[in-house]
Amino acid sequence: MATTTDTVPVGDFEQQTQKFLEWFTSQPGATFHKDIKLVDLRDKSAGRGIIATAPIPADTPLFTIPRSSILCATTSPLAAKLPSLFKGPAEPTVAEESHSHTADDDDVPDLVEELDENDDPMNSQDSWTLLILILIHEYLHGPQSAWFPYLSVLPNKFDTPMFWTGQELGELQASALVAKVGKEEADEMIRSKIVRVVKDHEEAFYPSSAYPAEKRKKLSEEELLALGHRMGSAIMAYAFDLAKEDDDDEDEDQEGDGWVEDQLAGQNDTMGMVPMADMLNADAIFNAHINHGEGSLTATSLREIKAGEEILNYYGPLSSAELLRRYGYVTANHARYDVVELGWELIEKGLKKMVDGLQGKKKKKEVQWEKVDDLLEDEKEEGEWEDSFVLERQSEDPDSEGQVHGEAEFVGWPEELEEQVKTYLKAVKKVVGSGDRAVAEALGDKTKKKEILLGAMRSALEEREGQYATSLEEDEKVLVGIEGGRPTTRREMAVWVRAGEKRIIREAREWVKKQEEEVSKESKGQEKEGREAKRRKA
Repeated sequence: MATTTDTVPVGDFEQQTQKFLEWFTSQPGATFHKDIKLVDLRDKSAGRGIIATAPIPADTPLFTIPRSSILCATTSPLAAKLPSLFKGPAEPTVAEESHSHTADDDDVPDLVEELDENDDPMNSQDSWTLLILILIHEYLHGPQSAWFPYLSVLPNKFDTPMFWTGQELGELQASALVAKVGKEEADEMIRSKIVRVVKDHEEAFYPSSAYPAEKRKKLSEEELLALGHRMGSAIMAYAFDLAKEDDDDEDEDQEGDGWVEDQLAGQNDTMGMVPMADMLNADAIFNAHINHGEGSLTATSLREIKAGEEILNYYGPLSSAELLRRYGYVTANHARYDVVELGWELIEKGLKKMVDGLQGKKKKKEVQWEKVDDLLEDEKEEGEWEDSFVLERQSEDPDSEGQVHGEAEFVGWPEELEEQVKTYLKAVKKVVGSGDRAVAEALGDKTKKKEILLGAMRSALEEREGQYATSLEEDEKVLVGIEGGRPTTRREMAVWVRAGEKRIIREAREWVKKQEEEVSKESKGQEKEGREAKRRKA
């Protein structure tokens, strides 16, 4: 489970856990292995978790969740009360990209556009907002809800950046994570697509008149807004995309080529809260996997699990920043997937500096950069121009037992970055024409263009690192003093994220330096060959 700030007394916490376990095992078709236990891991800032109480062999079914127990659009009683709400989720109003080793919000919807005042929220729900409404319905029904014991063990507070103060967010410094929090946009979405529906259909969301009056207190708009954020964060941290039964064979084929992460909330049509599956904590090195079957989901051990060892799931190759954004925690094992975003404006600035340097002190003519922009205008308008690029290490995927081998290392930038630089330099060459022979010749020479790219990237990386308020060395001093070696406070996690990004920058700078040395040798070799050719000719 995600890191939370729950302060439930130990006795109450254990009582809630026991009631949930009793409820879960009473579900028709549910199983729970005799050698595993649901435990309190709050001393490790890990909420609840599941450990092995005895050695467990590989390929052992740990627990089974019947699909009828999953809280989703097909099981919610809200569907019978408001059928028009469930006519079919709208397309998510966020851009969804394929999942890769990036810190991007590739799979989880962050910002859903708010509605205009005249739009009907009943006809504009997607799988994300629909599940928020389903959770609110069950929450408002309290003990009347069939999922009450399950909802009782979900956290009521989160450590995800959505709930941080401005000062706490400031500790992230120049991390791209700050811009991805989207608190104001999320507020607008919840007000327009969640609060409006609840307010307009109170008879469906609140308990019947037979329920005690003191338990039927209606929430204010601000209380509903806070509840919407809480449920949205619960979905972000715990919801599963439910594979359609017809897609089971396809899923198996996909797994043959690599890991299919268990939690990619937002990619498929149906999202659901899966009791017990979301009690598993997760890490980049893991020992269990959730298999989607026709009538149930089953957690299975991937390798032998020792007595006392925690059972861990896999959320995918997420960077520290993305892990913090979605789940509210960071781990050392995920640091191998850390990334940093490099804005195009820094690369462009470096390119201009390198091109200007080709002209020497006696410039014949200034490069007309506005004309370069004009030539690239069509590509920018068609969305073929990237505003930033993600720099990351090359890393092997986990093996069939959930283990990761080999070191992750920086070996270069994305191919798209080089292609964009080539396009940019072509435009520069076209603008310069024959007006500046030195620039024109350099832009027509493969080695010189490589020198320009490397020089521009060196400059861009130096400036990117300078955007952070503290140095990597200062951050590492803070991290050395962390008790237990794992960041748990918001400040510690922020320092962990920004330090991880700075390490990527340092590794990229070192790689650029080595590339420049190789290109310099290559260039000198070409010059030597040229001189020798002239001598032979003479």
